[in-house]
Amino acid sequence: MKTQLDRAREGEITPEMKEAAIYDDVTPEFIRNGIANGHIVIYGNPQRKSKVVGIGSGLRTKINASIGTSPDIIDFDMEVKKAIVAEETGADTLMELSTGGNLTEVRRRVLDAVGLTVGNVPLYQAAMETIDKKGSVVHMESDFLFDCIEQQAQDGIGFMAIHCGINMITLERLRKQGYRYGGLVSRGGSFLTAWMNHNKKENPLYEELDRLIAIMKKYDVILSLGNGLRAGAVHDSTDRAQIQELIMNSEVAEYAQSKGVQIIVEGPGHIPIDEIEANVIIQKRMSNNAPFYMLGPITTDVTPGYDHISSAIGAALSSRYGADFICYVTPPEHLALPTPDDVKEGIMAAKVATHVGDMVKLKNKVKNQDLKMGIARRDLDWKTQFETAITRERAEEIRKSRPPMEAEETCTMCGAVCSLKGVAEYYEDDLKNSRKRTYETAVSPNGF
Repeated sequence: MKTQLDRAREGEITPEMKEAAIYDDVTPEFIRNGIANGHIVIYGNPQRKSKVVGIGSGLRTKINASIGTSPDIIDFDMEVKKAIVAEETGADTLMELSTGGNLTEVRRRVLDAVGLTVGNVPLYQAAMETIDKKGSVVHMESDFLFDCIEQQAQDGIGFMAIHCGINMITLERLRKQGYRYGGLVSRGGSFLTAWMNHNKKENPLYEELDRLIAIMKKYDVILSLGNGLRAGAVHDSTDRAQIQELIMNSEVAEYAQSKGVQIIVEGPGHIPIDEIEANVIIQKRMSNNAPFYMLGPITTDVTPGYDHISSAIGAALSSRYGADFICYVTPPEHLALPTPDDVKEGIMAAKVATHVGDMVKLKNKVKNQDLKMGIARRDLDWKTQFETAITRERAEEIRKSRPPMEAEETCTMCGAVCSLKGVAEYYEDDLKNSRKRTYETAVSPNGF
């Protein structure tokens, strides 16, 4: 079948391209051109109807929420609830990453529960079912792995994180640099590393790349090139093993695109803030400006319980420097499986972060929302403030919990001695003139 990439290269604007254009307030031709050049990807799997969003250059930074069971906590109802919460809170996509229980059942229940494009890591199912039946992932058969990939594509999965960049060359880099301070933290990366070292064989996802690409193309699944050697500690960031995997992923990306398969490149995990810009530049240069999916990025290792804040700092900078896709982090990262409330908290932190980054990356298109809020605050216009806030629910909840006692139009931080109210009378004529202009046409000192 022809993929969205094939059709874009032929000059066709598909219904999915039109839907993505509406979501980002751009033209369908902008989306088509971006897909044709490999700079934007959209959902295309005809097996399942889902919400279509564009991920890539010139678009808002998108947020992915990850859910899934673990061997310790197998509660399908909770995972469905987490998926629904993710959609309601504003995640752009969802990844179903279960490793406990009947993985086909939980995946299909999540797919039925939400309208978001859903991604996954098919290696998880192949590995966990092999462990259950044979005792260790090292006994996994490559045919079974490819069968899992095709089954999940048939179910309607929209994008798959697949670890093609882990090969014998990459593992040699890892060995020669003396392993790592933080170890190997990717589940997919650890499964394949154990399999390759035990069997003394090449990664089948790399060795049989054409077989993988044929499945991706058949179902128009976006190939998200997994970052199996991402850093799990800031002192491992941008090491030789990570860069070697990025080189391999970029080569795979170019080849997959030549075959009509849409691709995303993933990276880098834990990273100090002074390396974020360099990572974005390197990834974009190596992969011909392919969409960049930032995992985390967690900017310090010493904040368990608050890693969603550490990640939000990294996400804001990543977005600002040109990353296209952010994987949220929840408060229990490194500690426990998230709850539905944790999912909501992680998404909200990511929404704040990506907005901050997009204010710079997309300038007026996003910044005008802040201008609208500034004017509404100046005028003590609470209705507009709440309508403008991306955190509306929490904002309204806080204000209602502590209402003003005397001056209804103020808040209880200052009450009757509100600074905005106190000086407004001296600028009444100026305010009258200012209010004649809408927030879209108002000019700030910065000129936007």
